[in-house]
Amino acid sequence: MPPLPDVDFNRWGHGVSLLGGWFPLTVEIVTVVVLIAAVGWRTRRWRLLWLPLAIAIGVVTALAARTYLNSEGLAGDPAPLRLWIWTAGCAASIAVALFGFRGAHWLRRGLSVLAIPLTMVCALLVLDQWVGYYPSLQRAWGDLIAGPLPDQIDAEGLAALRNTHQDTGKLVGVDIPDGGSRFSHRREWVYLPPAWFAGPVAPQLPAVMMIAGEFSNPTNWIRTGNAIPVVDAYAKDHGGEAPVLVFPDSSGSFNNDTECVDGPRGNAAQHLTDEVRPYVVAHFGTSTAPADWGVVGWSMGGTCAIDLAVMHPDLFATFEDIGGDRGPNSGTKQQTIDRLYGGDAAAWDAFDPRTVMARHGPYTGVAGYFDDSQEPPDDKTRNLPDRPQQRAAPVGFGGHDDANEFREKGALPDLCAAATAVDVGCTLRVYPGYHTWQFAARAFSDGFGWLAGRVHVPAPGPAPM
Repeated sequence: MPPLPDVDFNRWGHGVSLLGGWFPLTVEIVTVVVLIAAVGWRTRRWRLLWLPLAIAIGVVTALAARTYLNSEGLAGDPAPLRLWIWTAGCAASIAVALFGFRGAHWLRRGLSVLAIPLTMVCALLVLDQWVGYYPSLQRAWGDLIAGPLPDQIDAEGLAALRNTHQDTGKLVGVDIPDGGSRFSHRREWVYLPPAWFAGPVAPQLPAVMMIAGEFSNPTNWIRTGNAIPVVDAYAKDHGGEAPVLVFPDSSGSFNNDTECVDGPRGNAAQHLTDEVRPYVVAHFGTSTAPADWGVVGWSMGGTCAIDLAVMHPDLFATFEDIGGDRGPNSGTKQQTIDRLYGGDAAAWDAFDPRTVMARHGPYTGVAGYFDDSQEPPDDKTRNLPDRPQQRAAPVGFGGHDDANEFREKGALPDLCAAATAVDVGCTLRVYPGYHTWQFAARAFSDGFGWLAGRVHVPAPGPAPM
């Protein structure tokens, strides 16, 4: 495995942390004070009727939200209790404002209204701490206002940089036609390493497709997954050589969970294989060889990664599945068939990685890296250790009789075993930790040297002057 330099992972959280520290704690303390002041002692009728009713509304809302989350199969790790407490608090604060508005003093009215966004922010902060979506306030704000990405340039500026030395790669936004798939998508992004600019014409570099998880946008791997510093650091130590990174839109909108399949939620698979890959080859001169193309995915994107590779070994020979499921998942198997495939059970088989591998038979030249996370039994924190626990061989975990088989622990070891059985190379790492973006970023950094070697990054040329 080519060496990979250390990357400063503090760069994700540069600024005011949303994952811990003074800011989330301060917001929660202020919210509790405001909520208590908004509720007040008031009248006997208020204490015996309206306040208990508001609390009941909050509890019912939290239970309904929890039931919905479980039915949709949206989470691998159980949601923290604090998330449901603040969800209940948000619903209850709305009820308090409505029930007590008429008879309240103007100050209490104002506090009642203020408590609603504050409790909502507290719930969102806990949600963010659960999944690690935004490590800092600055990152969240940059995404909210669609601020510029690191080293972002316009496509029109690429020609001016031809035949120049660049210390870092460049990010360019692309609008890829979707006439074949009719998959409505947002702007997608391509990272070009320094070597792409070094000569009079673009070299035929390898490429890696980077797919985010559910509730995502194409910039997640850039803003939250720390992908660009990892690749820039690699290129710096390898004469500017690194793969082209492609950041496609696999969902079309923030809350559209396609699982990278073709179905009622959109022809995401067709868009990725028939439109994104050919566009990158045609416009950026990347290699066309499947051995020079890889797919990396986190959570839902991890499932996409193995699916794309085993379904299309003529397009992708390498994949890294970080925290993915056993297959495309939208609840139980029947719920998945109904939601993702419009009730077509044959389509479920066509996109199920284990079924696809068993039907295909032995593969040649395809290999994958699986990164799994398991909560330490004696660890009460959500901090990811620096080093993974290495596991030399795949380990199977039980059967598949649970109501939602895809969210069982051991999905990746099972996939690794199935891959090994059909000659797909398999490396499995298990991290003690949680299903968060910080785990995904660490896993990508740790595995990038292997990935670069697999997709045949050219040997570095002479050091630039």
